[in-house]
Amino acid sequence: MLRGFYSAASGMITQQRRTEMLTDNISNLNTPGYKADNGSIRTFPEMLLEARGGASPFNGNPRPIGELATGVYMQERTPNFTQGDVRGTGIKTDAALLQGNLPDGSALFFTVQNEAGETRYTRNGNWTVDGAGFLTTSQGFYVLGEDGDPIAVENENFMLMADGTIRNENGTVSGQLGVAYAEDAQDLVKEGSGLLRAETGDLPAADADYQVQQGFLERSNVDPTRTMTEMMESYRVFEANQRILQAYDQNMQRAVNDIGRLG
Repeated sequence: MLRGFYSAASGMITQQRRTEMLTDNISNLNTPGYKADNGSIRTFPEMLLEARGGASPFNGNPRPIGELATGVYMQERTPNFTQGDVRGTGIKTDAALLQGNLPDGSALFFTVQNEAGETRYTRNGNWTVDGAGFLTTSQGFYVLGEDGDPIAVENENFMLMADGTIRNENGTVSGQLGVAYAEDAQDLVKEGSGLLRAETGDLPAADADYQVQQGFLERSNVDPTRTMTEMMESYRVFEANQRILQAYDQNMQRAVNDIGRLG
C-alpha cells in the first residue's frame, strides 16, 4: 500500500510543477519574443512482480505477475523556439528579427549585455534609447553591435535597415546589430527578463538568411487556448491523485485502528 502513496504523491508533485510551467507561459502571453516552455513527463523505472508462494528466495519456480509502475516525474522544461507572430507597432525603437529557412532546432537571436557585462541573447526587440544615447532593452541592458560593443544612436530618430545596419538622423552609420546563431537552441538556458545564456561560450555571428524590421515586434509564441486546456487537465489529474492519496490514508488509518482493536 505504501507504493500507492508514493505513486499518488509523485503524480501530484508532477502536476504541480507542470501547472507552474503553464502559469509562467500564460503570464508571459504579452511578452515580446517570449518562448513557451514544454514539459517532459517521464515514469520512474517499473518493478517486475513475481509470485513465489512457499518457495524460498533461492529455489522454486517463481511465477511472473507483471510490471508495476512506481510513479512519474517532470524531467525538464524545454523552450519552444518557433518564431511567433509579428505585429506592427509604429515605434522606431521596436525591432523584429525574422529568420529565414534554418535547420531544425536552430534559431537566431539579438545580442545584449547584462548588468554584469556578460553577453546574453534575446528575441525581445522592445527597445529604447537611454540618456547617453545608447540603444537598450526595456530592462536597461545594452543592445550590442556585431563588434560586441553597445550601439550609440544619439536619439530615437534612427533608421534600421533590413540587414541590421543602423543609420543616425544625420545619415551616418552607428553600427550593425549583433545577430547570433544557435545551432541547437535547446542548449541555451533561460535567465529571466527575456534573456538566454549559452553555457558553451558565446554564440557565433549569424551566417544565415534573416531580416530586421523596424517598428515591429515578435509576439510570444504561447498558444493561450491550448495552454488553458492543458492547465485544466493538469488540475484534474492533480485532484484525481489527491483523492487516491486520501483513500489510501483512510484505508491505512482504518487498518491501524482495527489491528489495534484486535490486539
